[in-house]
Amino acid sequence: MEKTFFFLYSGLMTLLYILFLPILFFFSFQAKYKHAIPARFFLWRNRPLKAEGIWFHVCSFGEAKAIQPLVDALPAEKLRMSTTTHTGYEVISSYTSQSRYLPFEPLLFRWLKPQKVLVVMEAEFWYLLFALAQKRGAKTLLINARMSERSFPKYQRLGWLYREIFKHIDEVYAQTQKDKERLESLGARHVVVTGNIKLSTLPQPTKVWVKPSGFMVCGASTHEGEEALIVEAFLALKKERVDAKLMVVPRHPERFDKVSNMVERYAKEEGLTWHRFSQHSHFESDIIVVDALGELVNLYAISDMVILGGAFEPIGGHNAAEAAQFGCKIISGKHYFNQTDIFNAIEGIAIVEKSNLRRRLLQYGQLKPTKIKYRTDIAPIVKSLNDVL
Repeated sequence: MEKTFFFLYSGLMTLLYILFLPILFFFSFQAKYKHAIPARFFLWRNRPLKAEGIWFHVCSFGEAKAIQPLVDALPAEKLRMSTTTHTGYEVISSYTSQSRYLPFEPLLFRWLKPQKVLVVMEAEFWYLLFALAQKRGAKTLLINARMSERSFPKYQRLGWLYREIFKHIDEVYAQTQKDKERLESLGARHVVVTGNIKLSTLPQPTKVWVKPSGFMVCGASTHEGEEALIVEAFLALKKERVDAKLMVVPRHPERFDKVSNMVERYAKEEGLTWHRFSQHSHFESDIIVVDALGELVNLYAISDMVILGGAFEPIGGHNAAEAAQFGCKIISGKHYFNQTDIFNAIEGIAIVEKSNLRRRLLQYGQLKPTKIKYRTDIAPIVKSLNDVL
């Protein structure tokens, strides 16, 4: 059955790849995909990783940042990295020159070299990635694994697929006991609960900005629909606290221009000042659109209040611990289902319906500074990796 599935799946993915080639070629000319699509689907300037290394595969910017404690614990010459996103690539390429975009599955047959270990972060369930890596000698690990209550039914409907995937995963390190139980029901073996590695070592500021006078509000990692919500809540606060300033930090770079145009309209209507951080790296305006990557932790360090995006819309939330380490007051929406364990580890986060954001922000004086109650131990993962060196 396993061999039959392997050949059927490989054939299906190859067929889909061929059928979608014209569409992929068209999208490869768009600015958002001009690096990722040529590399992933046409192997353009995407040489194979050197063999016999420790290969980490991550997806997003946040995941790439989160593996740094593991990266720091391993020999630099053994590091191999891959990702599927441009923002993820910018981070992993700072760890090692052996950093690549992960090719689409059928292309892995000719691209993938034997490695000592494959370490995949969270929910990147690529069947051929695990199967081929294992068949070519790698120990395979899934770390920071999660399975939210919201997404679990979707995985159950494809349980036959995930049971095949988990046959090729040697060890799983889950965020919570609930995640462990759900993953095991899908066929995961050797599952250990280690907690969320994003709580093990938090990113520290790379620059020290002087905190301006006034009440600093940071609208962090925002998505479509959240910026307007946050700006409107801030405008109400501004009427009560004239010294309040707002920093808006969109999650995705391709939205910087759109968010800047929206903020400009609000600022003109209200007679407020604003600017783009990429043009003027100061905090003197009433509203600052932070259109730069890698600044968020630096901004948390000078923030009094953080309105954390990704949870006012059903997106799943973002890592609140990065702001909580500075004792910031934090307001979040209710849709933080991908960050439940991190939110549970933090004391003082105010969870609100988006219709109540304005009212809750105006009650800023009643909110408590946040505090991280406990951290995560990554020692079992480090030991597993060192065992193969």
